[in-house]
Amino acid sequence: MSNPNFNKLFNQMSRQRGFFNSTGVLISLGILGYGINQSLFNVDGGYRAVKFSRIGGVKDKVYGEGTHFVVPWFEYPIIYDVRAKPRNIASLTGTKDLQMVNITVRVLSRPNEHQLPTIAKTLGSDYDERVLPSIVNEVLKSVVAQFNASQIITQREKVSKMVKEHLMLRASKFNLVLDDVSITHVAFSPEFTHAVEAKQIAQQEAQRGFYIVDRAKQEKQSIIVKAEGEAKSALLIGQAVNNNPGFLELRKLEAAREIASLVSQSNNKIYVDADTLLLNVKSKH
Repeated sequence: MSNPNFNKLFNQMSRQRGFFNSTGVLISLGILGYGINQSLFNVDGGYRAVKFSRIGGVKDKVYGEGTHFVVPWFEYPIIYDVRAKPRNIASLTGTKDLQMVNITVRVLSRPNEHQLPTIAKTLGSDYDERVLPSIVNEVLKSVVAQFNASQIITQREKVSKMVKEHLMLRASKFNLVLDDVSITHVAFSPEFTHAVEAKQIAQQEAQRGFYIVDRAKQEKQSIIVKAEGEAKSALLIGQAVNNNPGFLELRKLEAAREIASLVSQSNNKIYVDADTLLLNVKSKH
């Protein structure tokens, strides 16, 4: 005959064993899941990654988009955004004629994804913050110093092209790719700006003075030509009168005909005699 107390104790131990077995399975699954989670990393679109090993440092392989494996604790990924990013950088520099100019440059930059291991070793993840401001200032100072202040304005396209070429070459030494470089803003000191405005006003006034003088010369020449024409006309009329006494009577007839035509076309009624209309052109001699 079995002992009731023994059976009760056996059942309790069986239940406890089952509980511990279930707990152990859950703990094992949790550890396994944590291990898998720590062993994988994802690289999103537009990003690249390199591995850092606690034993060997940064590895040379670049990992593209997708899921990749790492050894937990011994390795971890360093992820870089390889898409082009715009950045505005301002610099105060001097021109060839010692004028200070404030220039803002817009740079569209990205890391050379094939050189990410080198970037990770030498510059870290904030590579653009470390490199771009310094090389932009350096290039602007070297290029702007070759031009006068007025040339910075009149030859802006040439200056921008030189800045772009020098900056791309300089950035390539740090494994950075510049897709576009452009000068977006140029501002001189208030004193220089006022001087330029005053010079422009003076030039406009001088041009206006030249225009007035030229116009006066043209008017003078027109008056001379007109006077010469009238004098020649009077001379010809005098010669015609001397050669033909009827010429003056003919001119009177023409004048009377013109006056009569104007009076006939007028809306007002005018009553005049023939003498008033200069129709008495017959000579009294």
